[in-house]
Amino acid sequence: MRIVSKSACRVDLAGGTLDIWPLYLHHANACTVHFAVDRYTSCDLRTREDSRIVLRSRDLGTQEEFGSLAELSAAKKYKLALLAEVVRFFAPPMGIDLDTDSEAPAGAGISGSSSLIITLASAFNKLLGTGYSIEALRQVAQNIEARIIKVPTGCQDYYPAMYGGVGAVELRVDGIRRVALPVDHDDLISRTVLAYTGEPRNSGINNWEVTKLHIDGNKQVHRNFDMIAGIAHAMRSALTAGDWTEAGRLLREEWSFRKKNAPGITTPLIDEMVKVTRKAGAVGAKVCGAGGGGCVFFLVEPGTKEKVRALIEKAGATVLPVKVAPKGVTVKASGG
Repeated sequence: MRIVSKSACRVDLAGGTLDIWPLYLHHANACTVHFAVDRYTSCDLRTREDSRIVLRSRDLGTQEEFGSLAELSAAKKYKLALLAEVVRFFAPPMGIDLDTDSEAPAGAGISGSSSLIITLASAFNKLLGTGYSIEALRQVAQNIEARIIKVPTGCQDYYPAMYGGVGAVELRVDGIRRVALPVDHDDLISRTVLAYTGEPRNSGINNWEVTKLHIDGNKQVHRNFDMIAGIAHAMRSALTAGDWTEAGRLLREEWSFRKKNAPGITTPLIDEMVKVTRKAGAVGAKVCGAGGGGCVFFLVEPGTKEKVRALIEKAGATVLPVKVAPKGVTVKASGG
């Protein structure tokens, strides 16, 4: 049997880090806002007649093999930890060939790893008939990723892969809920420039450091997240209303408070790009994900994308062409 699946990466617009439990429980109207982009992760899963487990990552150029599921489960370390942990959880009773690919650049901060786990989990769910709902797969994916990175993970990054489009994730005491936002995709992309600055230089920069400060009772971090929660709530309203002037103002404000939480989130290159593009039509910008490098999202005035792109490339970054990915994870089966 053969299963082919793929899902989209994302750009986070507001509210990131709040989606890590229990941070959002301490802030009113906590939510995150995002849109899926047509940078995809994919997998090609095929059953074998023997018991071997063969894992291949095309984008990383790496392969790993095990004689059986028992051998994989007993291994102390993996070359392809993300693939191996998903296989370990789903425990296929047959041998498999698993090939994956990712269109997200290294360390881009656009949730390539979260998308890939949704892609893989959806494929195994289909192959094995385990019957997980898409929301249950989100919980599985989030917990697998936490096992890999060894710190708590947020929930937001799986939803663009699950549903596509533009959305908000409501973070409430009675549960987490994803809501589609009625934003014109073409209008949004006409105002979007996504720059890739390169892989983060400091791997120690992560949301967990900020989360620990919050849990330890740092009043400044708590106040900053109060502001970020309010901004995210307002961003959701601005996008729904098509108020791009307000969305730009909120994006600038969100970036300001996020830098106060973690000064290492920005770099000289990011600061330079934000500065030089301002007069060319960029009305707001923020890093994607944990920052320290990776991708930066720019919201620009219509008709100014080329000017902004030229300045970004002159500064030393690469502009990634993107569109809104309208659909969530897709799974196709053949044979069997």
